[in-house]
Amino acid sequence: MTTLIDRYVTTALRRIPEGQRADIDRELRASIEDAVEARVDAGATHDAAVESTLLELGDPDRLADRYSDRPQHLIGPELYPAWRRMMTMLFTVVLPIVVIVTTVIQLIDDPAIGKVIGGMVTTIISVGTHMGFWTTGTFALLERVGLDQRALRGPWTPADLPEYEPTRLGRSQLVPNVAWPVLLIAGLVLQQFTFTDVPVLDPANWSFWWPYLIVVLGFEIAWAIWVYRTGVYTRAIAAANAVLALLVAAPVVWLAVGGHVFNPAFPGLAPGGEPLYWASLAVMATFAITALWDIVEIAVRAERSRRGLPVQVPGTGGL
Repeated sequence: MTTLIDRYVTTALRRIPEGQRADIDRELRASIEDAVEARVDAGATHDAAVESTLLELGDPDRLADRYSDRPQHLIGPELYPAWRRMMTMLFTVVLPIVVIVTTVIQLIDDPAIGKVIGGMVTTIISVGTHMGFWTTGTFALLERVGLDQRALRGPWTPADLPEYEPTRLGRSQLVPNVAWPVLLIAGLVLQQFTFTDVPVLDPANWSFWWPYLIVVLGFEIAWAIWVYRTGVYTRAIAAANAVLALLVAAPVVWLAVGGHVFNPAFPGLAPGGEPLYWASLAVMATFAITALWDIVEIAVRAERSRRGLPVQVPGTGGL
């Protein structure tokens, strides 16, 4: 008759490589019998001693994994940080790019809003699922064949440490924050008077919108100087940045939707034509995405600064 011990040992041996089964069979049975005998000597009945011993050993499948040194996780601690960074990069950089490209192709093929939204949702689900599945599957395979971060990139050295921004913001942060609004103001003015006989942007907007943008961009320069003098990102700075980003992007997007960004007299940009449509769409997408990215980035920096957490310099650090 098959005993409870036989059933337990047989269940455990199913997950043991065949070449190890005989040795582990003898070792496991001897261990169980010794534990049962000790409990019987202490006054327990044989059946109760067997049940207590098997409960102490636990799930036979997990016991077998320990005997065969098989990982009991999909991705272990050695590879998990690299997997997490890879997944973050894929879902925050690669996936949005794929969605934007496929959306543009859909707009060219059939600009019906229902099909565009359906295509975006389908792309996010299908591409996101494949990214998650194949990336996780690859790391799980590396885990099973015994590769870890040291095998992938060599032994760790201090050169692998990421760099962090200094506590106080230096001129390296001030220059780009000032440069981009200055360049936009210069481009806005120069295209009207110097580049061509016919300006690219709609001259009718000089009645309000272009001067308005120049004023707001001037406030962007003042904001950059404020950040530099403060030395750290704060919630007030993040809130002001969000307001300024919306004050720049919202009117440009609104003008682009109505087809009023570009000069209708400029060659090739006649009202109702496809070139004007795609140029307006590109402006609208660029300003909307840039504003959203800027708002989120500065908000994150401000929150990390408030909590006393350093901000890693992009591109530094290892895998």
